[in-house]
Amino acid sequence: MDTLKQDRGLLRIDGNECKGCGLCVEACPPKVISLSDRLNQYGYRTALYAGHGCTGCGICFMACPEPGAITVLRALKAAAVALSVGTDAKGATECASN
Repeated sequence: MDTLKQDRGLLRIDGNECKGCGLCVEACPPKVISLSDRLNQYGYRTALYAGHGCTGCGICFMACPEPGAITVLRALKAAAVALSVGTDAKGATECASN
């Protein structure tokens, strides 16, 4: 039985900021980033997130030379959220980038 691991992070890529250098593609440990076949308005093949599989490590953010092109959100465990918020929340996110 093939079960997918729950994502521990979420990746957002701003196609207007990405210059298609590919450093994030090479740096991503789970290999969930690729370069798009389409060009953005500036003529760059931008990075594209697969939509699942992100571990929330932030290595792609650190490798990216373009400020604001990549945002990594990490999933928090429900127990940690409950302690910090004072309620028993089901989950939340914190920004690993700026």
